[in-house]
Amino acid sequence: MASQTHEFTVDMTCEGCSGAVNRILGRLKGSGVDDFSIDLPNKKVFVTSSLPADTILETLKKTGKQTTYVGVKA
Repeated sequence: MASQTHEFTVDMTCEGCSGAVNRILGRLKGSGVDDFSIDLPNKKVFVTSSLPADTILETLKKTGKQTTYVGVKA
């Protein structure tokens, strides 16, 4: 499957929150996740990956933050 950039809303309020997201996605780098970026002010996470969106969503939920899948970024 080709990589797509998925957009998620994650309820992050501080650097600690974004750090947790950074750590958990960093573990998947090279295992399906090509790249990711965190937009803390807008509470968005963009993940470029060949993994299914559901897999990334479940991974992000492990941070304990409210997480919603927005869709594939055009």
